[in-house]
Amino acid sequence: MTIVNIDDMREAAKRRLPRLFFDYIDGGSFSESTLRENRRGYDAWAIEQRVLASARVPDLSTQVLGKRQALPFMLAPVGFLGLYRGGGEILAARAARAAEIPFCLSTFSVASIETLAREAGGDLQFQLYMLDDRGLTDELLAAATAAGVSTLHLTVDCTVTAIRERDVRNKFRSARRPTPAMLLSMLSKPAWFLDLLSHGLPSVEVLNRHPEFGKGALEQAVNLSRRIDRTVSWAEVDWLRARWPGKLVIKGVLSSADALTARDAGADAVVVSNHGGRQLDGVASTISVLPEVVEKVGPDFEVLLDGGIRRGADIVKALALGASGVLLGRAYAFALAAGGEAGVARAVEILATELSITLALMGLGAIDELKAAGTSVLRRP
Repeated sequence: MTIVNIDDMREAAKRRLPRLFFDYIDGGSFSESTLRENRRGYDAWAIEQRVLASARVPDLSTQVLGKRQALPFMLAPVGFLGLYRGGGEILAARAARAAEIPFCLSTFSVASIETLAREAGGDLQFQLYMLDDRGLTDELLAAATAAGVSTLHLTVDCTVTAIRERDVRNKFRSARRPTPAMLLSMLSKPAWFLDLLSHGLPSVEVLNRHPEFGKGALEQAVNLSRRIDRTVSWAEVDWLRARWPGKLVIKGVLSSADALTARDAGADAVVVSNHGGRQLDGVASTISVLPEVVEKVGPDFEVLLDGGIRRGADIVKALALGASGVLLGRAYAFALAAGGEAGVARAVEILATELSITLALMGLGAIDELKAAGTSVLRRP
């Protein structure tokens, strides 16, 4: 199969992965209406074409969170990458380092942040769920600090986990051991199965020294999910801000009022996110909420965005609407499952190429020009 876009990566991942893991990446909560709305939201904006305006190859670099990076996107935290490919977190981080973009590790990961620092390097960031065990939370923060993590993303939209119906049917994150149906599904994908076996029994590395979480990634994931603090509030953001010396990003904001509270609580940025349509179903698409958040917090506070990005034009629209950068989730998770490190590198290349072509046809010579132009380069269709 010739891979020409991110949707092709999705199809390749679907063929290679057992159903329960593909559905975990691909699915959303309840009726999946927000999952679909995230994609449709980009269609509410049209891009303005300008001709004979620029002969330069566009400069795709830009400033995000105080650093200049080669592209205006990063790899977002996605759980269990090491179940889609053996050593998945390491492979994705290496591809990010080669592309000179950040990689953010999920709390729900097979590899630890220490392993990533040793095996991959690059601009490593870490995503934290506030746990009801503050000692374990402190342990995660200490590991991130020791690994040289520059930025911490506190995810705040998962204090209550929504029902993801595909996962319920597949018993993913509910079964502590592989069921017969799971084993049959796994054995039906021999290339995936042999690759995973070659890396040993997957487990959440950071929990291996905590026997109370059990053994193996499935059991550990079930137990870790139950330890997410349901009572977390803005007081815990103050607690975290006092302990974390680096950049602090609040991820999962979907209202301008919450974005303003995050700014006033000392956060350095927010990510406008609805958890990829995996949490509160029926909410607005992230791209539709972005303009009001940007207007509310003002120009001196950074706003990032994730949700539904599959094309370079999607990134253009987000940046024109005021995002300083965007996060890729499913786009690179599919690519990792389909082709490992080379697959992620190819996904980054695809989006960078689409982005470059789109800017050139808009008559723009740089991402910074796009940001300066803002909504003047967009139209309502």
